[in-house]
Amino acid sequence: MSSSARFGPKSILVVDDDQSILDMTEDLLCEAGMQVTKSSSGEEALALAAERDWDVVLSDLQMPGIDGLDLLSEMRRRRPNTPVIIMTAFGTIQSVVDAMRAGALDFVTKPFGADELLVSLERAFERRALEEENRRLRQAVARTSSFGELVGKSPAMNEIYALIKKIGTNRSNILITGESGTGKEVVARTIHLTGARAGKPFVPINCTAMPEGLLESELFGHVRGAFTGAHANKKGLFEAAEGGTLFLDEIGDMPLSLQGKLLRVLQDHEVRPVGGTQNIKVDVRIIAATNQDTQQAIDKGTFRQDLFYRLDVIPVRIPPLRERSEDIPVLAETFLRKHSNDPRARFSEAAIRKLVRAPWPGNARELENCIERALALADSLEITASDILLPNESGTGNGSLQEMLVRLALEQRLSARELTDAYIEAALEAAHGRKSEAARILGMNRRTLYRREERGEVDRKAQAAIG
Repeated sequence: MSSSARFGPKSILVVDDDQSILDMTEDLLCEAGMQVTKSSSGEEALALAAERDWDVVLSDLQMPGIDGLDLLSEMRRRRPNTPVIIMTAFGTIQSVVDAMRAGALDFVTKPFGADELLVSLERAFERRALEEENRRLRQAVARTSSFGELVGKSPAMNEIYALIKKIGTNRSNILITGESGTGKEVVARTIHLTGARAGKPFVPINCTAMPEGLLESELFGHVRGAFTGAHANKKGLFEAAEGGTLFLDEIGDMPLSLQGKLLRVLQDHEVRPVGGTQNIKVDVRIIAATNQDTQQAIDKGTFRQDLFYRLDVIPVRIPPLRERSEDIPVLAETFLRKHSNDPRARFSEAAIRKLVRAPWPGNARELENCIERALALADSLEITASDILLPNESGTGNGSLQEMLVRLALEQRLSARELTDAYIEAALEAAHGRKSEAARILGMNRRTLYRREERGEVDRKAQAAIG
């Protein structure tokens, strides 16, 4: 078989400050049926690389200005999928080691024969084809290992997919349980979209996000004059979700008095606006979710057992990420595609291994934040293990907060209250403003945290201390 038939129209960028080497290499490669672009310097090669890509870059090692190692490093950053072969007349062991560490695919020593160079190029073509196929397969797996907006291929996720298919057309209420960040709202939305109510509204509300009086008004609506500031009648979310689905997130944090009113709505399918005297019929499917142990909450008296029975007609449990680590690579790939503007972005194998080994207490939400941060920190289109900052590496853990606050107390002579307020502010900062996550860091009930904020109990001196 001829060289031309073996390789076809492959494109090669040859970089060398020796014109005779450029001409000789061009003749050899053109005879093999390849398309050759020549460059006499590293600077010129980088300018060319800004405009287009090649199947392989073949570069001299020792050149004035930008040498082969510098060019290799830049090519790995700009064109991580392009194999680079280094050629040199000074084939010392150290130069080979340096080139390979920098990411060279292969190394040929001048003067090289045609067969030696062509064998090296063939390896490069095969390597690139394999990497591109792997990338396509990862993306295909990400597409096929999903159900609606849900992503995962573990047995646990497949069970959830099967359950969703069964219950989508059912009218019964659903209670979704799972740790924070597992994707309870995504599951709820997927259930809604697969059922007969898909064309109707999906209305979510977080039951911890507002005080009791406001939550009641949001859910049931109010009439004009019902309370100070109620200048007009307002429909509640039950009416807004008419014919569709109302998603009650963190139902376990709903005040007991409101739980009783919600129970009556579930029994009678009617709501009464705050301050109103007339009931309004509603046709709404309820999907509720909580990250609490519901039986423990019932035993403690913070969650009504009769409401639990009304909601838990169809229970759906979402396992934490640590129980389905096989879903981490496909989730990571999905988040990479979501947040990267470049389709060539990819993970190194070491990065994937690091992601799979991590415990992810914040589950998919924490994983997504990690991927987004890694994309911002990465020096190239390939995300490496060093770009993956886990909580114990990024200094946002509980221990580091405590150390910081001890220093604050000593340096700025904070009172006990000011220190507590500073601790809360630091936790909110570490959680990027997510109050549920901040409460978890603090070991504080979320409603307690919300009440402190409502009453303005976060001291300005403490805020200034951490700012």
